[in-house]
Formats: sequence, structure tokens, C-alpha cells
Amino acid sequence: MSEGLNLFDQIASNKRRSVLLLVLLLGLLGAIGGVLGGLYFDPVAGVGLAVVIGVIASLIAWFSGSNVLLAFSGAKQIEKSDHQQLFNVIEELSIAAGLATPPDIYVIDDPSPNAFATGRDPEHAAVAITTGLLDKLSRDELQGVMAHELSHVRNYDIRFATIVGVLVGSIALICDVSLRNLAFGRRSKGDGRVQAVLLVVALVLMIIAPISAIAIQMAISRQREYLADASAAELTRHPEALASALGKLAGDPAELRKRNRATNALYIVNPKRAHRHGQKGRMFATHPPMQERIRRLNAMAYKFERAPAVEG
Repeated sequence: MSEGLNLFDQIASNKRRSVLLLVLLLGLLGAIGGVLGGLYFDPVAGVGLAVVIGVIASLIAWFSGSNVLLAFSGAKQIEKSDHQQLFNVIEELSIAAGLATPPDIYVIDDPSPNAFATGRDPEHAAVAITTGLLDKLSRDELQGVMAHELSHVRNYDIRFATIVGVLVGSIALICDVSLRNLAFGRRSKGDGRVQAVLLVVALVLMIIAPISAIAIQMAISRQREYLADASAAELTRHPEALASALGKLAGDPAELRKRNRATNALYIVNPKRAHRHGQKGRMFATHPPMQERIRRLNAMAYKFERAPAVEG
């Protein structure tokens, strides 16, 4: 019994860590607004303005973000007649995951094997798969990768990633504009010593905040990848297939042609070959170390072998 609970403990732990990191990101955005508000008008109003900027940017991304990401990636939507096996795999997994509607399916014409999920919720989701992935994986491995991507959909990671990405972008935008205005901007009148302290704090924060925000975003991305791996194992009860697929994807020499910073963290493995193992610049790595992901999946395979079959 305890063996079977370990998987769910891992899922719950990853969710808690991701929420904590999101709270830190929101706190960082509020701190920036408060310090700048203290310099220019009012700290409370500054926090409120920063939150409003974040909300407006989130709403824009909410309704159009996935379409932009798919367009950036060169993804084209396909029909069932274009790839029967892929549709069958996704339909089976959607039923197993309890998704009322299977996600739209897009294909990226690229020899590098990779995939990602996007959207704002399970009813408005899409998965994008490269032709390289379809050509180079067995059906079981394809099922493992698709289970990983549908887990992102089922766990609302696609919404979470959109919100986090927008918050990081908002922090970067506010800091960039503020740095340009600090030297020449008109600041509020008040205690000169307080204003001097606030100015120093603001300058330090404007430099550190964007770097910290990106580090937090990458930490969230790594936790969500672990979570999706664990959820995929739960869906298929065949974690060694996903482990095998990850090994193939990480070792493939082809690099994705249409890649950019906005989409790198979304893919199941980093599209840039030099960073696929998640080891270079660990704080800013978009994905966990590949060896650790495979180790965890193989450990789950052992537990599933020992677990009694579920009837009904």
C-alpha cells in the first residue's frame, strides 16, 4: 500500500512546491511595485498598479497565448486521417485521464523528436508533436510521451505555465522601463534620506528581480516536468516506455530548427541539444536532469510491477 502511495506523494509534493514558487513570483512583482510606488507616488498604489499590469498581460495571454506559441513553432493542425495511430493514442489517453475533449493535435515538420502542450484549460488545449518524434519512437514510447503531455493538460500546467510566463514578462518589462526612468524620472517629494534609500533599493531590485524571476520560472518548469512524468506513469502504468523515449529524445543529434526562449521550457526535452540533460546552469535549466527523470521513472516501473492489479 505504501509503495503505491509514493507516486501520489510525489505528485502532491511537486504541486506544493510549484504553488510556493508562484507565490514568490507574485511577491517579487508586488515588491517591485511597492518600491517604485514609494519613489514616485505611493507604495500601496504601486503594488496595485503592478498587479493590474500583471492581470492585463495575463488576460491577453489567456485568450491568444497558445495560438502565438503554435505559430512561433511552425505547428500545423492535422486531422485523424493524417495520422490514425497518433489520434488513437491521444483519444485512449484522454479517456484514461478523464478529459471530456481530446486536445487539438498539431504537427511540426522537424526531424528533432520533441513535443509540447499548450492552451488555457483542458477544454481549450493543444498538443504539438514533431515529425521526428513520430518517426523515431515506438507506439509504447509515443504513448508515454503523449501521456506526459496530456498530464500537463490534466494538471492545468498549461494554464500555470501561461500565468508564470506572463508574470516573468511583466517583471522584466516593469524593471526595464523603471531603470530607464530612475535617473531622469520625477520622484515624489518627501524625506530625502528615505528617498535615497528607496532609490538604492530600487536600483538593486531592478537588476536582481528579472534574474530572480527567470530562476523561479525555471524552477517551476522543472517541478512541473517531474509532475508530468509521474502523472504519465500513473496513466499508462508503463513508466519504462516514457523512460526509454526520454533517453532517445535526449540522445538524438538533431536540434529543433524553430526554437526560441518563449517555447523552450514547454517541450518535453530542451530543444537545444547542449541543454537537453538539464545540467548546464542548473539554476536556469528549463528541465530537470535527464538521468534523474529516467531514474525516477524506472523506480516507478519497479513499484508498478509489485503493485497488485486494480480490478474493475
